[in-house]
Amino acid sequence: MTVPGSSAARPLAGARGQVDPQFLARLTGILFIVTFITSIPPAFLFYAPVLSDPAYITGAGTGTGLAWGALFEIVLIIANIGTAVALFPVLKRQNEALALGYVTARLMECTFIAVGILSLLAIGTLRLNAGGAGTDALVVVGKALVAVHDWTFRLGPGVVVGLGNGLILGYLMYRSRLVPRSLALLGLIGGPLILVSGAAVVLGAIEGLSVWQAIATIPEFFWELGLGIWLTVKGFNPAALADLLADTAPAPSR
Repeated sequence: MTVPGSSAARPLAGARGQVDPQFLARLTGILFIVTFITSIPPAFLFYAPVLSDPAYITGAGTGTGLAWGALFEIVLIIANIGTAVALFPVLKRQNEALALGYVTARLMECTFIAVGILSLLAIGTLRLNAGGAGTDALVVVGKALVAVHDWTFRLGPGVVVGLGNGLILGYLMYRSRLVPRSLALLGLIGGPLILVSGAAVVLGAIEGLSVWQAIATIPEFFWELGLGIWLTVKGFNPAALADLLADTAPAPSR
């Protein structure tokens, strides 16, 4: 229950001062939108030549698309971690263990993304500096590095996202009512679908990036996009935030 005089804008105490939770909400929303802006161009534009052409590694030129794709994904990693760090001071008041679990899941997702970046940058390096190697050998190495990238995508965004952004974040937002429960339900639906489709890909039941996997990602896609837009425009639900802060406020000293 909300105590008299409580406020949705009540600051969160920190080691070096206080932070407005609504500022954290809008920061989180902006960062979620940044994740969309930075994740789509690498997959469909910058990385397309190397992912679609097995002989790319034997070509000439610097391959600036790889560098731009890597830069976009580095910003993606920063934004991903930022969403977890910005939400943690608020979400831990609902369930600290799960809030920490969300941060951990985001870090694991970013680890997979980073490995994928390194695998493609290695192709760019070999394209420039492996002139003495045989063409057939280079193609084999290039295919192997692309396969590493593909599996980092299938296990990071294809599995870990379902646990972190889907189930954990969806549950915390649903229980806290910081955003509309109808919106949070998309995460609770999308998370299991991501996990099931990702497991099906790992087991070979369906192809990675198949139509079935694309369909399974739809609720999660709209959950993350809707959350980003909602938090940027609306912030946290003021009444739910006031209740959350009141329930976790320290008892007054006597």
